[in-house]
Amino acid sequence: MSDGTLYDKVWERHKVEELPDGRDQLFVGLHLIHEVTSPQAFGMLRERDLEVAFPERTVATTDHVVPTVSDERERPLADDQAETMLSELERNVSEAGVRFFGLGDDRQGITHVVAPEQGLTRPGMTVACGDSHTSTHGALGAVGVGIGTSQIRDVLSTGCIAAEKRDVRRIEVTGSLDGWTSAKDLILTLIRRLGVDGGVGHVYEYGGPAVRALDVEGRLALCNMSIEGGARAGYVQPDETTYDYLRGKPFAPEGEAFAAAREEWDAVRSDADATYDDVVTVDADDLEPVVTWGTNPAQAVGVTEPVPEPSSLPEDEREAARTAQAHTGVTPGEPVAGTAVDVVFLGTCTNGRVSDFRRAAAVLEGRGPDETGAVGDGDPVHEVADGVRAVAVPGSETVRERLEAGGVADTFRAAGFDWRQAGCSMCLAMNGDELVGDELCVSSSNRNYVGRQGSTDARTVLASPATATASAVRGVVTDPREVTE
Repeated sequence: MSDGTLYDKVWERHKVEELPDGRDQLFVGLHLIHEVTSPQAFGMLRERDLEVAFPERTVATTDHVVPTVSDERERPLADDQAETMLSELERNVSEAGVRFFGLGDDRQGITHVVAPEQGLTRPGMTVACGDSHTSTHGALGAVGVGIGTSQIRDVLSTGCIAAEKRDVRRIEVTGSLDGWTSAKDLILTLIRRLGVDGGVGHVYEYGGPAVRALDVEGRLALCNMSIEGGARAGYVQPDETTYDYLRGKPFAPEGEAFAAAREEWDAVRSDADATYDDVVTVDADDLEPVVTWGTNPAQAVGVTEPVPEPSSLPEDEREAARTAQAHTGVTPGEPVAGTAVDVVFLGTCTNGRVSDFRRAAAVLEGRGPDETGAVGDGDPVHEVADGVRAVAVPGSETVRERLEAGGVADTFRAAGFDWRQAGCSMCLAMNGDELVGDELCVSSSNRNYVGRQGSTDARTVLASPATATASAVRGVVTDPREVTE
């Protein structure tokens, strides 16, 4: 059993008591809610005449169903169901006194983008949300878990959840990411190796030189997809990179309070002699941009690497591989590179942050991977290929405004991207942004199961923002290094 890890320390600090069934009652430091999974929970509170126990620890935004086209954000929304969900959320947060970043608020956006960038997520916290990608918040040294509707009710009414402690697997990433490889390529590589169920029963602690070198936005992408590998949560130790990111955020402590908080944050770091239940080592030196060829994130290869023959895979994976390849239309033995593209989608809680769009803009402007700081001051060198529908959806309005102010949004518009407002959008197609027929989409999102992006005939290739953008330029799945050389 693990001992002395950040996970162990955060758990003990938030443990209220052991429950009769063996689970622990944990206090939740930050509860994030949105329009899709919270209305039912508020309804349960009303049935029991209960109030929200800690409204000051609860923060709401709207993301899943909101239109991303500016003209379609006027109220009431054209989609009656979306309007009902949003109106219900507005009523609930107003009655409960919960902070809400709604439409028209320049902080509105995807829950897992908004909370870190506002300084709401901080090291040592427990974070819960009715969304599986709550693992994202581990990037700041928190323990974030997705919860269901009944647990949302529990957190709203008591501030606590009943939870089972998991094993801790240390993911040691040696070497360094180079050039156009990113945290997205790293996590897809890890899931490919361990499988979509490889993390069941575990939380992941990411460490090693390649992880320490990531900025916080890269760490957010890494932790975000922990759940896609079956892990309950994923986290990175807080360090100077974390503290530099938090300093000056609207809801982060200031001055002496920040210094005091930093001592607390340092104290939750895993001990040097911490014990882990398992250690997995990954070498980042030889990674190339990664894409998926199938219908789950583990069915992935390097973009120039041949798609595997099902017969070459472990026996229990062969039938799923055949079914997936029949759906996506890839050819075993051939690389995914060169596959015709219909749609490119940039955004989501995985890759919808400022650095993601800067990296994508660098591809459009023909810049090198280390020149993302200079993007936005010139016309794009490359434009979206004829026949490709390219959509860019910032993860939050804060992200969008920063990219507008820096000229990066103009690069996307000039290149032929449809530049939108913040929301989950085509990641899960709940707001009308969706694939049609058997379109093939190269997407910076996190899931590629059949029907995830709308049509059940459509195909999704998961990739980094750089690879997705290079694919938009060439009209076929493309290694970003080919476009920028």
